Amino acid sequence: MNVARPGGRVLHAPSVMVHVSVARRYARALLAASPSGAVVGIADQLSALADLMESNPPLADVIRNPAYTRGQRHGVVEALIQLLKPEAPLLPNFLRLLVDRHRLAMLPDIARLFRDMADEKAGRVRGTVVSAVPLDPQSIRQLESTLSHVVQKQVVLETRVDSGVLGGVSTQVGSVVFDGTLRTQLDDLKRALQS
Repeated sequence: MNVARPGGRVLHAPSVMVHVSVARRYARALLAASPSGAVVGIADQLSALADLMESNPPLADVIRNPAYTRGQRHGVVEALIQLLKPEAPLLPNFLRLLVDRHRLAMLPDIARLFRDMADEKAGRVRGTVVSAVPLDPQSIRQLESTLSHVVQKQVVLETRVDSGVLGGVSTQVGSVVFDGTLRTQLDDLKRALQS
């Protein structure tokens, strides 16, 4: 089985599994080395770097293209460190280690796995709330609080706006979907009237 990666590169499934396995080891090592009070900040900064890599093709090219030297990659990492201004030296040292070990291209996978491990360790679960219009911060906090009581874990929601929702909200936490959208309610009413 082959898997298409961004940029058109095709990886064979065993290669992808090894890649994720290696990324998991790096994420686990970073989590073990992280002071407990700094884990959320490190996760946020790793995610920001991964997003920057994915959204900036020239940056992604420097990181992934073997034509660039280790020294050039170190230069890019140092510029990113200056941009991030991390509070502790752990993250800059980790990024330099990734360059030295030719693993910087794994940063998006490492960031995702690190966030998942940090959430599990802290008893948090992530979810997504979809609404027709942007929700105000107080509504998001109230929704997080209500869902936290339901799932018995701290819920952290990311928001998304979808004009097809019509009204109400749909929330997914883990594999559970709480659908309170107007479209779903209208569809339910339609089915009830037809039966």
